[in-house]
Amino acid sequence: MKKLFTSESVTEGHPDKLCDYISDNVLDAYLKQDSKSRVACETVCGKNLVLVTGEITSNATVDIEKVVRDTIKEIGYTDEKTDISYEKCNVIINISKQSADIALGVDKSYESKAISVDEKNNLISNSIASNVTESEGAGDQGMVFGFATDETDAFLPMPIYLAHRLAKRLTDVRKSGEISYLRPDGKVQVTVEYENDKPVRIDTIVVSTQHEENVDLEVLKKDIKEKVINKIIDANLLDENTKYFINPTGRFVIGGPLGDTGLTGRKIIVDTYGGYSRHGGGAFSGKDSTKVDRSGSYMARFIAKNIVANGLAHKCEIQISYAIGVAKPVSIFVDTFGTGTVSDDEIVRIIENNFDLTPRGIINTLDLEKPIFTKTTNYGHFGKKDLPWEQIIKLDFKD
Repeated sequence: MKKLFTSESVTEGHPDKLCDYISDNVLDAYLKQDSKSRVACETVCGKNLVLVTGEITSNATVDIEKVVRDTIKEIGYTDEKTDISYEKCNVIINISKQSADIALGVDKSYESKAISVDEKNNLISNSIASNVTESEGAGDQGMVFGFATDETDAFLPMPIYLAHRLAKRLTDVRKSGEISYLRPDGKVQVTVEYENDKPVRIDTIVVSTQHEENVDLEVLKKDIKEKVINKIIDANLLDENTKYFINPTGRFVIGGPLGDTGLTGRKIIVDTYGGYSRHGGGAFSGKDSTKVDRSGSYMARFIAKNIVANGLAHKCEIQISYAIGVAKPVSIFVDTFGTGTVSDDEIVRIIENNFDLTPRGIINTLDLEKPIFTKTTNYGHFGKKDLPWEQIIKLDFKD
């Protein structure tokens, strides 16, 4: 049985990713000074304008405007006539503190409060109380998904794995000067042909990259093919029927926030598994680790990857759901798509025995109070070997 599956990635200069990167740089700036900072930072960018808004509660003092301008400069945006200028753009900051109503549930979990009350009324034994993790409650209700497959070394589906590598290569050749006429904005798309659920060839590659005025399109196509695509894609996956669409509109000079408004959290499929796995709907960037739509997704990936890496399945998807203010998950769901070496119910039991899925348990396991989040923003939150949730551990299968 043959099928085609497509995933896309974008460069760090894409307007949505620019916003994600600003939000994560703001988050990391607060965490560097105060590891307990509560941050929910959203960014909007448009013509000559960046708006940073959200809720931040912290003992840190951060010059947010400087963070914004430094981030735009790092990406390489300097020209208000074609995208945005880090020096000349308007920066508006509208930040308030975290809602006291939300803080009520996050500061101390529902379970911790219940135990405190029951202990006072002598309705619960100390032994039971000591077995309940002291944890913050989940910062919101919602469900998160984690996924892993052994079809690539990164335990990611091949379409999104290759799309991210191509997008990163586009940025690398621009910043190194190897292709000197490129500008920061860009998108790529990879279509992989599967046969009996195994990737066998690349059917289509799409690359759209911003460039300077007066660049010959044929030169651009040749450079992208030779210096980007051929450097990343294994030649064994390409054949005479592979289709290439390089800047198919013929011109891409106007880009970044001038070409399209950007917004934090609008690339949730790019950030995860390229549509190959289900998604809970929550975005990541700009959120501290008490927000389980971010930290829970990282934990779900950590678990799914280790289920596969420990030989329990060739493919694994995990769903974890939470209620606001409650520490323990409402539910855990596992699907190994018929590839498991043990039952999915057994894998749920293994998860419960090996992982603390409370917000505090996740934060401690993955060390999420450190300023590491700008490492995640671009080219996927998963598959980077140095991130804590990508580490492989030995699981205990015993009862």
